[in-house]
Amino acid sequence: MNSEITYAEVRFKNEPKSSGTKSEPPTDKDWSCCPKNWTSFGSNCYFISVESGTWDESEKKCSSVKTHLLVITTKAEQDFIIQKLDENNAYYVGLSDLQGKNNWQWVDQTPYNESATFWHSGEPNDLSEHCVILHFRASPRKWGWNDVRCNQHQKFICKMMKIYL
Repeated sequence: MNSEITYAEVRFKNEPKSSGTKSEPPTDKDWSCCPKNWTSFGSNCYFISVESGTWDESEKKCSSVKTHLLVITTKAEQDFIIQKLDENNAYYVGLSDLQGKNNWQWVDQTPYNESATFWHSGEPNDLSEHCVILHFRASPRKWGWNDVRCNQHQKFICKMMKIYL
């Protein structure tokens, strides 16, 4: 992933031609875009890596383009993301317990909400595993979170706010 971002997709609102009557003024968020090779959902853009790295390397790659590893805040967001992923890979997200005190924190300081977590059954389960992957389990056929050692090489997902024009 380069540290330079190319924006390739711009969406314009289709509006009927004016019939001479006054129309609503445009809002300041009429047009939005995501960088080339990023996926759009809601007010965010997502980059799914094809390369692998440690958790720290992955966060640095995201930071190099002024983003962070993925912070998942809703089930709808997780459901959207997993549709884009390869079941044969696991992906770092921006959740970690780097102090090893079972005090999970998001990289962007979003509060960790116990009621909005998607841990696989029995996870987190190892006090020496301080980073989180989004990973598919064949039985039951389901995506979820798993704690892993931070030095494992995994693919990763970056998240940023859409650019509004």
